[in-house]
Amino acid sequence: MGRRPGKCYRYCKNKPYPKSRFCRGVPDPKIRIYDVGTKRARVEAFPYCAHVISAEREQISSEAIEAARINLNKYLVKNAGKDSFHIRIRIHPYHVLRINKMLSCAGADRLQTGMRGAFGKAYGVAARVRVGQILLSVRSRLDKRENVLEACRRGKMKFAGRQVVCESKKWGFTKVLRNNFNKSLARGDIKFDGSQVMHVNYRGRINARNCLIRPERKTA
Repeated sequence: MGRRPGKCYRYCKNKPYPKSRFCRGVPDPKIRIYDVGTKRARVEAFPYCAHVISAEREQISSEAIEAARINLNKYLVKNAGKDSFHIRIRIHPYHVLRINKMLSCAGADRLQTGMRGAFGKAYGVAARVRVGQILLSVRSRLDKRENVLEACRRGKMKFAGRQVVCESKKWGFTKVLRNNFNKSLARGDIKFDGSQVMHVNYRGRINARNCLIRPERKTA
């Protein structure tokens, strides 16, 4: 007997049911790698970013997430080059799926008990997503924009329901707008920190950096 199709577990009907000391014997998720591509590339190397965003509240199985990751990676390696992108899967499958297995052999009606003791055994894991949640993100060079959008379009075909491919206004995976990135860097507001940036605050010892003269308030 094969696996049940994903439509059987698509809807968020009950409470989250994570793996715990009470819920044992849970199979490992199919997806084990969440960052693919040139994940060690510095933040200035990949200014462009695109997201696949969920438009439904649903459950996505770990098999579907792994299929999408493989699909994106294969397309981008072939069309953009293996050193020109970084894929990050943003959802994690923690919710345990259950199955109440029924016998289908001859004389099964004598052996099984129908709906008595129908609480199922652990069968797999899925991620519960909400409307507007980012499922995966891809950062790359600006000249690979078309390849990234096409890869995201192909990757979202592996998920049930509706998803939207969006281009980010931010620089890579950071929270800094692409238009303001170089200005903030030159002003000293941000510093490179691997694939991210570190925001410099004005707290700490008084020195020339954080001791700014505030304009006087006008009093009526």
